[in-house]
Amino acid sequence: MNVPQPLRTVIVDDEPLARNLLQSMLAVHDAFAVIAACNDGLQAIEVIREQKPDVVFLDIQMPVCDGFQVLEQLDHSAHPLIVFVTAYDHYAIRAFEVHALDYLLKPFDEERLDRTVRRVLGHFQTSGYSKQALSRMLALLEQMNEKPDYLERLVIKEKHRTFFQAIEDVDWFEADRKYIRIHAGESMHRIRLGFSHLEERLNPKQFMRISRSAIVNLDRITELRPWFGGDFSILLSTGKRLHTTRTYRSNIQAMLGQHQ
Repeated sequence: MNVPQPLRTVIVDDEPLARNLLQSMLAVHDAFAVIAACNDGLQAIEVIREQKPDVVFLDIQMPVCDGFQVLEQLDHSAHPLIVFVTAYDHYAIRAFEVHALDYLLKPFDEERLDRTVRRVLGHFQTSGYSKQALSRMLALLEQMNEKPDYLERLVIKEKHRTFFQAIEDVDWFEADRKYIRIHAGESMHRIRLGFSHLEERLNPKQFMRISRSAIVNLDRITELRPWFGGDFSILLSTGKRLHTTRTYRSNIQAMLGQHQ
């Protein structure tokens, strides 16, 4: 497999000094051409999708959107080679080594970067790189996410921007055919996602499904009233009133029983 010359490279790091240092260190290697330097994960997602680089030097520990979340948003059919840039301790580094991933442990020097450069070039010279590297990357992501957890935020894509919606700030979710309407305060956003799949990913101590088309944040419920046929009328702190349906009213009954 021929190595693209030069390798179109993107640097992602929220620390300006770290970005500038890595860019200056890569400048001495003719095989790399830095086409962008991103200061956060959200910017990186957009740049990588648009520019389709060969290599990404990706910081892991970044606020709002970390390195792993960046990877989860990329198209796996056209995945760039990822070099993790990390300050993780040596126990975490073992995971990278087991999966044969490239990484730079901060702080690193020119000698250490030279070794990474050789590994990157070696990957591109090895046939079948894409499938092997991607399978290792996905295995690492799966390993990092093995612990049971619930959604903390959703990725919202609207026109030319991508942003995160914190789950705790959502008042209620509304099913809309193949989409979900996210109601948060005065804002409403729409994503394409299965309603049952969303329900499985939400913390049941925080959210409850009350009908075929509604999941509510329990912290937003201010009033419950009996409704027709044994159902309930639910008033949210936003002033929105929703109603349970027969299939899901048992959820409310169970909650009331716990608080009696």
